[in-house]
Amino acid sequence: MERIEIDILVAGGGVAGLCATAAFAAAGFDTLCVDPVPPVTEQNAEGADLRSTAFLLPSVALLRQSGLWQRLDEYAAPLRIMRIVDSGGEDHGIREQASFDAHDIDREAFGYNLPNWLLRREMVAHVNELPSARLDSPVKVTNITPRTNGALVQLSDGRQVLAKLVVAADGRNSFIREKLGISVKKWRYGQKALVFNVRCERPHENASTEIHRSGGPFTLVPLPNQNGHHYCAVVWMETGPLASDLQNMSESDFNTHLNLRSCGVLGSLELTSKRLLWPIIAQRASHLYGPRTALLAEAAHVIPPIGAQGLNMSLADLSALVTLATTARDAEKDFGAPEVLREYHRARWPDMAARIKGVDVLNRAAMAQSQNLRDLRRAGLKLLYGFEPLRKAAMKTGLGT
Repeated sequence: MERIEIDILVAGGGVAGLCATAAFAAAGFDTLCVDPVPPVTEQNAEGADLRSTAFLLPSVALLRQSGLWQRLDEYAAPLRIMRIVDSGGEDHGIREQASFDAHDIDREAFGYNLPNWLLRREMVAHVNELPSARLDSPVKVTNITPRTNGALVQLSDGRQVLAKLVVAADGRNSFIREKLGISVKKWRYGQKALVFNVRCERPHENASTEIHRSGGPFTLVPLPNQNGHHYCAVVWMETGPLASDLQNMSESDFNTHLNLRSCGVLGSLELTSKRLLWPIIAQRASHLYGPRTALLAEAAHVIPPIGAQGLNMSLADLSALVTLATTARDAEKDFGAPEVLREYHRARWPDMAARIKGVDVLNRAAMAQSQNLRDLRRAGLKLLYGFEPLRKAAMKTGLGT
């Protein structure tokens, strides 16, 4: 049986896992990433992830430090404006909108948006070029046994890995988290998210737009223009039965419903991709570490896709973990030791818990069916936007600065 000794084992080759692999390798750690599913790196391939990811500025700084941003920059659509639209009146027309402009807090943009399939393509290519990193797929973790000097990890291909630190980025149903006995708190909203891409009649002008009516937000996120045409990624959150009906509609009927829901903010919209359905849940691990293991991304927390908080919270976790591990290593200490992992938990838990609560409140407000609650939501938006110090504070909080 082959046995490998390594600094960092990353379980999970999604966007967060590949970011972790690149970041640890850039910091000088010998890093192996394993993923049970071969990466899909073409837009039209079976199993391609048609969602997009908005990287806020602190995440862009981490990606730049790890060498990834240099590959991604040319494909990224800047997010200069975050626009919230309330269409919760009885006629479902636009009755309030607020445009939060990054220039108001002296930023060129809040962040940048990229398609997930393209992220996987460029991240896999980058990792494959790094001398201190490797991605093995399809390979999964089948057992983990923490020891004093490392974690002994059994892989599905028969190999054993002795890793000083395991990064569990293996998703919301994390095998490693379950194996280590770390519990989770989970709650559901009765929602699903319909994810797809559209061609827009009018330019998006680098504005991400959230339209609130009921059932959840309808979000248009800018994608790079192609051949003179304007495109957006859409996340349409609705109650489960309605979301399923929308997915199964004929394209013609769907385009009709799509344009009613979008309130014409970008003119006529036309579906240009498959429609994928994702369940909406929230979930939080009881703590962010186990013996020789740090939980990352959806293994640690899951939130509804509102305000670009999900992956960006995960990359804030990653930044803290890399910093703590590097500081310990440079001081010739054990970077997988319990005190380092406890400090990781202490560093990230307060911010993580606050953001999970904040997104939960926003999602419940966006789901409001009652006209009185919709009117209250509108009043809150008007107050937030109309008071400049509060508006600027909200923008900075959303960025994590």
